[in-house]
Amino acid sequence: MGLLKYIIVGAAVGYGISYITKKGPDGRSILDDITDKAPDWLDQAKKFAEETVEQVKDYRQQGRSY
Repeated sequence: MGLLKYIIVGAAVGYGISYITKKGPDGRSILDDITDKAPDWLDQAKKFAEETVEQVKDYRQQGRSY
């Protein structure tokens, strides 16, 4: 039963990789789009982290605890 599970998971992973690397009508793949947008997502995540840290600092300065 374990071997069958690994075969199914391997086939699913292989199909997924094939799907995201397949070129579309515009000559770009899903992976190309993801790699182009990654820096923007990283900047958004950094902004969110900074805002959250500031909120926690303000919360702690008010004398509150979690």
